[in-house]
Amino acid sequence: MPFGGETSRRDVLKAAVAVGGAAALSACLEQADEPVPTGVSDPTTLPERQHAWNDYIRTDEHGNHMLPRHQVLWYLDLPHDGPPTADEQATLESALRTLDRAYERSHDGLLYSVAYSPSYFERFETALPEDLDLPQPRRLSDFETPEFDTQDVLVHFASDRPDALLEAEEAMRGERDTANATEVSATITDVLDVADRRTGFVGAGMPADRQDVAGVPEGDHVPEESPLFMGFVAGFVGNQATEDYVTLESGPFAGGTTKHVANIRQRLDDWYVEDTYDQRVDRMFSPIHRVENLVEGVGANLGDDNGLTPEIVENVRDHAEEFGVVGHAQKAARGNRDDDGNVRLLRRHFESTDDDVASLHFPTLQRGISAFEEVREAMNGTDLTDVPTIRQRVNNGILEYIFVRSRGNFLVPPRHLRSFPTPEGRTVGE
Repeated sequence: MPFGGETSRRDVLKAAVAVGGAAALSACLEQADEPVPTGVSDPTTLPERQHAWNDYIRTDEHGNHMLPRHQVLWYLDLPHDGPPTADEQATLESALRTLDRAYERSHDGLLYSVAYSPSYFERFETALPEDLDLPQPRRLSDFETPEFDTQDVLVHFASDRPDALLEAEEAMRGERDTANATEVSATITDVLDVADRRTGFVGAGMPADRQDVAGVPEGDHVPEESPLFMGFVAGFVGNQATEDYVTLESGPFAGGTTKHVANIRQRLDDWYVEDTYDQRVDRMFSPIHRVENLVEGVGANLGDDNGLTPEIVENVRDHAEEFGVVGHAQKAARGNRDDDGNVRLLRRHFESTDDDVASLHFPTLQRGISAFEEVREAMNGTDLTDVPTIRQRVNNGILEYIFVRSRGNFLVPPRHLRSFPTPEGRTVGE
């Protein structure tokens, strides 16, 4: 896609991250109003938790964390059989420290994390600890047929600044000698091959600007105020696990976490054309939200909590029988609290128009992958399909409109193990 000429600033920024590459970066640099803040001189001073992003991103007036508006996922593989070498470990760590020095760890600079799949750890003769809950990805319902992401490494980049994100990518591909005026002496692609690059975005106005894709009906259906294609806000802080809660407390990877990433295609013609606004509230939240007029517009009026009470969650079957429909949030909440009432998952999802299709990248952080799988089972609502009006994909939350395309499970180790960890919790070469 060409950039320049009469292309507006908004159009440039809209397309740049999805397109990627040197031309997109050049266009973003031309549009940049301010320099990107630089990072730290000593990367060892950064937090041990790679997943600790909340102190470095914006919050809204209710204290909800607002993820960086531009996101990129790199799925990477080692180019050889067996485990990585000590030299490869040193190269990767040098590349990552370049990013730490070049970009402030913030939404105005660059946030990123490096994670490893079960397949990566199978390269070693020693197995992971038995109590580390990191299985290979699998189907999580009878009605999904996802591909499985078993690439060795996942690097997740995020920034409000498309110029920072694209420049970091180009530098880590070896296409630039500097990153934000910092010399690049090693790159990620010196030791890993990019198997796939996936992009996305989140934030008010961004889905509305990008709704001319497959999966969204023609017209201006997505509200300008919505951060997501389905027209409602999400990620209320009261319904999110804390970073402390999802952090592994013991074992060789203490200070890390596990990460599940799904890609979900959305088909929203019926959502916007056939369903009314009230029906969308029923299906996204609960029928009680509609009856009691709890949701206004995109739901920002809910504040820091999605409005689900214990009564709404516990009476999901009664509501199914009374109203003939159950809500997505209502169902999922049944699996998303521990015995002490703590939320189990920290969701960091964002939209995508990769391949000109509306989809959702759905990363979640949790102590163990089983927690995510149990929440997904509750969301499936299979136990409610004996109610005559509830079918597996009809009147059953938002399942009629979403289709899982891929799933992957990863370990996000603590920072000191971010460059090619071993199953014992050391770095290669130690």
